[in-house]
Amino acid sequence: MKLAVFDCDGTLVDGQAPVCEAMEIAFAGAGLTPPDRHAIRRIVGLSLPQAVRQLAPHAPAERVVAAVEGYKTAFRTSREQGRLEEPLFDGMEALLRALLADGWALAVATGKSDRGLAACLAGHGIADLFVSLQTADRHPSKPHPAMLEAALVEAGATADDAVMIGDTTFDIAMAGAAGVRAIGVDWGYHAASELIAAGAAAVARDTRELKDLLDG
Repeated sequence: MKLAVFDCDGTLVDGQAPVCEAMEIAFAGAGLTPPDRHAIRRIVGLSLPQAVRQLAPHAPAERVVAAVEGYKTAFRTSREQGRLEEPLFDGMEALLRALLADGWALAVATGKSDRGLAACLAGHGIADLFVSLQTADRHPSKPHPAMLEAALVEAGATADDAVMIGDTTFDIAMAGAAGVRAIGVDWGYHAASELIAAGAAAVARDTRELKDLLDG
């Protein structure tokens, strides 16, 4: 079985604005100076505690915990108030459905929470396309290979039959640790040159090129 495992933020959906806003609110609420948005974008893909720690390496542990909880609250509030916008990237739903028609199984491996991922996929009507959903709630942060290895098991696929698709070096390094081929996308958070340097076999410029790379 061929298995395509997708990252979520920066690969399937554009969640840049709500991530930055929630992080700024969380840091201010924890009494920390909010990081600039470039720094926030650089850590998208990590699990939340690790991301906050990287953004505030010298902060006391209790303030890191407060910022983590503040982020969760800010993100949840945004969703409940109907302000959360995480649009699919152009051509993504068509790509997913084309892959299914070609016999691929699909999975997600993301730094999002279970709740956040479920809401995101359900909101776009694509939750039923995936055979495995792996999140930071149940695994160590990327680039640890645990969530990718779990996706392989749930899908009944081997590492040789799988491809990891992501926009950050965390995704590419996770794939390498799991022995899975990686393809990068250049519409997310890390530059194509960084993805290649991290071990990506190729970097797609759009969903059409990504489909060609997967077919090849």
